[in-house]
Amino acid sequence: MSSRERILGRVRRALADVPQDDTPYDQAVARDYLREHGARSVAQTVDLLAENLADYRAIVHRCTAGELAVTIAGMLAARGARTVLVPPGLDPSWLAETEAERVPDRIESTPHELDRIDSVVTACAVAVAETGTIVLDGSPDQGRRRITLVPDHHICVVRVPEQVVSSVPQALERLDPVRPSTWISGPSATSDIELDRVEGVHGPRTLEVVLVG
Repeated sequence: MSSRERILGRVRRALADVPQDDTPYDQAVARDYLREHGARSVAQTVDLLAENLADYRAIVHRCTAGELAVTIAGMLAARGARTVLVPPGLDPSWLAETEAERVPDRIESTPHELDRIDSVVTACAVAVAETGTIVLDGSPDQGRRRITLVPDHHICVVRVPEQVVSSVPQALERLDPVRPSTWISGPSATSDIELDRVEGVHGPRTLEVVLVG
């Protein structure tokens, strides 16, 4: 008998006299918790998102839909980006003004190849104002998870106000539970026991968020 079988056997014996719970999942936990903190207008919610994104050291830009291509081109130029990774479903007009080489996301791309890319531009699924979080769900305009983890510079476009919600419970209602979701609150960072902060350890060192509306 393997260690796994022994452990599972002990679990089964421990649960043998536990009554079967037939309560439906959606009724097993009370859902009467606070859904958002305070009453805010749409503009105030967007302002809160921008404030919390900046608090997490993300760089926040605001523009209209007509200014988006120029805004992204300026961000890539300021970064000195010569290559930009493009998810398959990204709106091509977003990159219409940049001179950077567009590199399509390919399944066969290796981590070393992705690491040589200067920047990546994606959309998002939803953004949470109260936590300063952007959520990606692997949709075609966001691409696979690894393309936003390996390149050192990530530009994420958030459509305002339709993709902005106040709270995490509201965000969860918009997400498909069968899709892989990545929750990002600022650039990748970690701290050691002396609280020395290091950015770029397990994701991009620089996160720029464009609020378009």
